[in-house]
Amino acid sequence: GWESVIGENLRRFRKARGLTQEGLAAEVDLDVRQIGRIERGQSYPSVGLLVQMAELLDIEPGRFFERSI
Repeated sequence: GWESVIGENLRRFRKARGLTQEGLAAEVDLDVRQIGRIERGQSYPSVGLLVQMAELLDIEPGRFFERSI
């Protein structure tokens, strides 16, 4: 489902920026466990959080929805 697409992309973009889950959580003022749940596809981020994370990771928000080939 979309939860796992978003989660996998978040993990990939976060690691590409050299950020830990803890570092990302601190930047967006979220509990690190929530970042983990999003990355595992167990939780949907809000649109506002997606936009905030996209800005931090220097990507377009829509990239979270790209399916890997």
